[in-house]
Amino acid sequence: MGYAENLWLFFILLFGIIAVPGMDMLFVLANALTGGRDRGLAATGGIMLGGMVHTLNGAVGVGLLMHFVPILFKPLLIAGAAYMALIGVMLMRSSITVGPDGPAGSRSAWKAFRQGLMTCLINPKAYLFVLAVYPQFLKPDYGPIWMQATVMGLMTVLTQAAIYGGLAISAGRSRNLLIANPRATVLAGRAAGLLLVAVSVFAAWEGLKAA
Repeated sequence: MGYAENLWLFFILLFGIIAVPGMDMLFVLANALTGGRDRGLAATGGIMLGGMVHTLNGAVGVGLLMHFVPILFKPLLIAGAAYMALIGVMLMRSSITVGPDGPAGSRSAWKAFRQGLMTCLINPKAYLFVLAVYPQFLKPDYGPIWMQATVMGLMTVLTQAAIYGGLAISAGRSRNLLIANPRATVLAGRAAGLLLVAVSVFAAWEGLKAA
């Protein structure tokens, strides 16, 4: 298999893992629905930066990191699931209202960016993907590992921007419909929080089972 075919196969797997609803997607959706398009896009930006870091981890993993990951893997899974479950519980307990000037008590776009970054960095699904997939596509036969990792990182960021950014814009537009219905806004935020908790538990269970 040549390098071009190798990249196409990676893209198919990458698109599938990003498009399947998970922690990152639900986090973007929750921010866009409760804070509008800008906060949804800010959360997307943080997740994109996290995707770049995961690419770096994948490249390093081909060399040295893979030796130490078995020791750190389970704690990372537990920490990631606990963090996402905490965000979900906070959303379920909140009573978010949306007004023309923004949601009452909303987080800033900068905070959404930081939380999006943390969400991606400790997402168990992302670590499973990096550890299981990256070593199969970063091969010395295709040239310098750092160059291959750069290309894969760009593919990751652009795919995240297309899927999560599109979701943030679409959900942000629907926010106008929620301004006239505060109760629907509260229910939307709490439903997103419940989904975050459910996905956190499922991802942790799947990761620990596979570890």
